[in-house]
Amino acid sequence: MKIVIDRDIPYIKGVLEPYATVSYIEGSNITPDDVSDADALIVRTRTRCDRSLLDGSSVRIIATATIGYDHIDTDYCREAGIDVVTSAGCNARGVLQWMAATLSYASQTYGWTPCDKHIGIVGVGNVGSLVAAYAKSWGFDILCCDPPRQRLAESDETRTAHGLYTPDEFVPFDRIVSECDIVTFHTPLTKTGKDATFHLASPDFFGSIKPEALVINCARGAITDTAAMLSAMESRQCVCCIDTWENEPDIDSALLQKALVSTPHIAGYSAQGKANATSMVVNAIAKKFGLPLEGWYPAKDVPRVTPRPISWDDMAKTIKQHCDIEQESRTLKEKPGDFERLRNDYAYRPEYF
Repeated sequence: MKIVIDRDIPYIKGVLEPYATVSYIEGSNITPDDVSDADALIVRTRTRCDRSLLDGSSVRIIATATIGYDHIDTDYCREAGIDVVTSAGCNARGVLQWMAATLSYASQTYGWTPCDKHIGIVGVGNVGSLVAAYAKSWGFDILCCDPPRQRLAESDETRTAHGLYTPDEFVPFDRIVSECDIVTFHTPLTKTGKDATFHLASPDFFGSIKPEALVINCARGAITDTAAMLSAMESRQCVCCIDTWENEPDIDSALLQKALVSTPHIAGYSAQGKANATSMVVNAIAKKFGLPLEGWYPAKDVPRVTPRPISWDDMAKTIKQHCDIEQESRTLKEKPGDFERLRNDYAYRPEYF
């Protein structure tokens, strides 16, 4: 058996070697020749998995150590009989703590407190639901928008019994736009269908938000229209905090410099988040091929953390020790050409709540 793995996935080297021939390759450089005789791929977002890469190969499963899968042509994989497994939820608390650092920095910069602000959360899956819970505990008024989950809640009465969202906890996107001082996106990137999120933050969105609103994107870059976002910031219609960008790593230099927070797609780069992702892809491969690795986790390298509540004041006092968002933003702004290096060489931060 042969497995091709993105070389920048942490904690995985040596784990699968007893059971397979393993090739470690830079994700953006994986070629059809590399995968032609491979049984499995373990990738990140930098590997475009589609017909041009996979046609004629022996690949039976793609496991991505990411929550998103817009780099994978799922329709083609379905036709070709290739299983696709994501690491959904792996880094939710890592993103939560990046969000905490961003909100704390913005509050210090502009002199507001949570009780002053309405925050609109677009997408309440693994990440958005955590952000909503903590934001509410910190004193923000919250509104949640997630049409697919709203429809599911409306059609499944058992969701209320299980403590999940009920239909009346959701609002339309236009209420988020018109009422919220802060809008944060936590959706996948989809380009078709009635819930498409491509350029959801459109020129109309930026023209309709409250003056000086804070817009945060740590989901996928193309959820926001770069030109519209830049124009809105230049006219002081809004302030933006950005971790995910259109056309990474060739990001818009003016947008980079204008944003209050600019980081190189590392919101979820916690040690535990990376360990969770690697554990999930290893377990997916183990289950597919019957390997004795189910339940594997790099415990000796990354201690598990018990989630806990934390007050706004305690978080604001401690978050900089764990996620210095101001310094990380300054580093990228000073070295925009190092986007990929800063991302790949990032020192994974420990989760602490």
